[in-house]
Amino acid sequence: MESFIIEGGHPLSGDITPQGAKNEALQVICATLLTADPVRIKNIPDILDVNNLIKLLMDMGVKVTHNAPGDYTFQADELNLDYLDSLEFVRKCSSLRGSVLMIGPLLGRFGKATVAKPGGDKIGRRRLDTHFLGFKSLGADFVHDEERDVYQIRAKQLKGTYMLLDEASVTGTANIIMAAVFAKGTTTIYNAACEPYLQQLCHLLNHMGANISGIASNLITIVGVEQLHGGEHRVLPDMIEVGSFIGMAAMVGDGVRIKNVSLKNLGIIPDAFRRLGVRIKAEGDDLVIPHHSHYQVQSFIDGTIMTLSDAPWPGLTPDLLSVLLVVATQARGTVLIHQKMFESRLFFVDKLIDMGAQIILCDPHRAVVVGQDHRIQLRAGNMTSPDIRAGIALLIAALSARGTSRIANIAQIDRGYQDIEQRLNKLGAKIQRVND
Repeated sequence: MESFIIEGGHPLSGDITPQGAKNEALQVICATLLTADPVRIKNIPDILDVNNLIKLLMDMGVKVTHNAPGDYTFQADELNLDYLDSLEFVRKCSSLRGSVLMIGPLLGRFGKATVAKPGGDKIGRRRLDTHFLGFKSLGADFVHDEERDVYQIRAKQLKGTYMLLDEASVTGTANIIMAAVFAKGTTTIYNAACEPYLQQLCHLLNHMGANISGIASNLITIVGVEQLHGGEHRVLPDMIEVGSFIGMAAMVGDGVRIKNVSLKNLGIIPDAFRRLGVRIKAEGDDLVIPHHSHYQVQSFIDGTIMTLSDAPWPGLTPDLLSVLLVVATQARGTVLIHQKMFESRLFFVDKLIDMGAQIILCDPHRAVVVGQDHRIQLRAGNMTSPDIRAGIALLIAALSARGTSRIANIAQIDRGYQDIEQRLNKLGAKIQRVND
């Protein structure tokens, strides 16, 4: 186990470039299972979740070539499908949420998949019903082996159909699309997720020979094809990391430029921070956040208290509510944070309250933040990272706090943020990684 030791109060300044997007990388890496030809993917983030997925594919027999930092070629021409029934495979999947994205490609190409119940963040119930209902609509049968907690899915020939998803699940939509590219006939997915990362997956699949239309909408149409060939793809910058850097720059920045953010794919993320009073200037494809002595929470047009809540794309991603909550602690004004999708993601606010933040946790989904406008500086503390996004939020709080803080269980942060302490130290932070 490792921890971060953070000496708070040091202003950040300079340039920082976001890593490749974790969610997109997981999707497009799994998409390489759909062809026996080489697929080259660039700008892959060097983070724990992605690296574990790559290792899992290698264990299955995928040939992986590391061309350069963040640049890999995958070739799935000689897979060992028997490995999917092994206890080792089950164990590895149990700690990796992204492993669920292998079901669709394996089912579509080979007509069968055996996948363990995936692990990941402990942030509430994250069900797989949308995935399985989609596969069932395509004609697959599945059995849950309760003793090993393994899902066995089979289909002699998937058949295209119309389906209305019960929720706009990003991984569910991605999984169903990857299964449907080889289905006989036409598949129509309504209430599909349409995040930029999912759009990128569809563009890659089309480049490989798929026939997908309706990209960027919630109505996706896939006309089945016989096979896919190889291709090349570049992963977008990670919008969650961009948002995290905006939050850091607002709280403890002395002029920070976030470079090459792919502004057109950020949606309303910059505007969400602007609602807290954060000043953000777009220069080309960079975002510049100046030093903030004060930032004031906006109110709605009728004068009511500002509410920030998550919603499916193009709404606000739930992954940034933790960061927005921390930023709000030092704003001037009050804001309600409403986390609709996950019932345990706000529990980390107890740590912020211990640090001196004025927060009322109304229930597992809602918290009222009374901003202190820097009148009360957060106090350093000892804390544990419960998940990726709470971890980065606690790190931001520690950077702005008075004194030295310690954050344990930073493997959770490493799952989503590449070399985070090294990159922030170059901006002037004082973060040290230590063994517990």
